[in-house]
Amino acid sequence: MNRICSDVEAQYQELDDLVSGLNDKKWFLETPFYHWTIFDEVAHVAFFDHEALLAIEDRDRFRERTGDVMEIIRTSDHWPARINPLLGPDDPGELMSLWRETRTRLLQRLREMDARDRLPWYGPDMSARSFASARLMETWAHAQDVFDTLGIKRRNGAGLRHVAHIGVTTFKWSFIVRGLESPDITPRVELIGPDGDRWEWGEPDAPEWVRGSAEAFCLIVTQRRNVADTEMQWHGKTVGKWLSIAQAFAGVAQVPPAPGVRS
Repeated sequence: MNRICSDVEAQYQELDDLVSGLNDKKWFLETPFYHWTIFDEVAHVAFFDHEALLAIEDRDRFRERTGDVMEIIRTSDHWPARINPLLGPDDPGELMSLWRETRTRLLQRLREMDARDRLPWYGPDMSARSFASARLMETWAHAQDVFDTLGIKRRNGAGLRHVAHIGVTTFKWSFIVRGLESPDITPRVELIGPDGDRWEWGEPDAPEWVRGSAEAFCLIVTQRRNVADTEMQWHGKTVGKWLSIAQAFAGVAQVPPAPGVRS
């Protein structure tokens, strides 16, 4: 848990560093992600860090709130308009203070847990390790929206592997969450990490496969890019469908961006 929590902490810090020097005008720039502002992006991460902490410290209260949060996700066209008030701050400075306090406490509690401990979330319960990885993945994805908005090229590190792993392991979930039949195959996934390392999942002789950069794969499974806007290579009908609907996060089914929308 110490290792994954250190990687989550580094991901938090990347986003923190990215927004800390922004003036108020830039804080409220619209991102390519459903026209959310940069403030909305950070508030979203902070809100679900708050809920994650609640899932650890007061599971009954977390479960009481789950229905209300899921109702927002299911019905609201603009989540921030309803989720931001639940968090509280409407000033960037206050938001950052609350987020820093929340995430510090969350990481402290996660470090005290066994990797196999179970925690509730929006869907099936998760192991503490998977829970931490999910926080990393969500923070990475929303930080990408900020990088895109500010026109800053991102330099990913080895922590990206956590995002890629979630992307691979949610292969069947991407179909199930849409009410589609769960595939009876396990694809081969071969990715090249930011440092040139080769990351592999599945059997080498699997008939359906995906190959390409880890960054492109992660952008696809977190719905930050349409697969057509990347150089990802694949073979197989089921894998092709997967890459068009991939969803590495819990909740309800979301529609990936159309080609060119977030390229």
